[in-house]
Amino acid sequence: MFYFDYTIWLLLPVLIFAIYAQSKVKSTFARYSQVISSSRMTAAEAVAEILKYSPASNVRIEKIRGHLTDHYDPKAKVLRLSESVYDSPSIAALGVAAHEAGHAIQHAQGYAFLALRNAIYPIASLGSNLAFPLFFIGLLFSGHGPSVLMDIGILLFSAAVFFTVITLPVEFNASHRALGILQERGFLNAKEIDGARSVLKAAAMTYVASTAMAAIQLLRMILIRNSRD
Repeated sequence: MFYFDYTIWLLLPVLIFAIYAQSKVKSTFARYSQVISSSRMTAAEAVAEILKYSPASNVRIEKIRGHLTDHYDPKAKVLRLSESVYDSPSIAALGVAAHEAGHAIQHAQGYAFLALRNAIYPIASLGSNLAFPLFFIGLLFSGHGPSVLMDIGILLFSAAVFFTVITLPVEFNASHRALGILQERGFLNAKEIDGARSVLKAAAMTYVASTAMAAIQLLRMILIRNSRD
């Protein structure tokens, strides 16, 4: 059976890494959420200033429920900040908010990796939803050899893996932009920038873990498919 296949052990290292990454981002955010920036600006105020003098000046800012649910919506051109970030003047909040502003600026400037990620999203989403069901069906009814459904499942999931890979430079670039803007505009001083950098590095680690998990899942599918030859 697929779930009891030896390849499941390949998931253990990346699963441990993913758990560590999630724990790291939560603890780092919590730590720097207690440190108020010298500028005393809230995340919402800082982002408003950042966007005002950027190519993304037409982007709206909204508060949404949740913890670390911050994101930029390119279709609606809305930057949404979570309750724990929007009204906070902490180093962590400014770092997270500026990161999302970085995405808005990427979109306004036509940043290549972001454009590519948005273009392949429909295919990647379809692949993520259909890949495993098709692969399982193909595995169950393939007899002693590989099936076309297994190959289709692998192909679809490859698109989802590619999406996670393309996400990495998008996220790294947004963080790089955020730290540069925060320091250049004087929203954070040099010491505070180190704290914001720690928050964004921890967040980036979760994307690396997600990519590693997806890549290992794809490897498992390929190994299982090949074992049917």
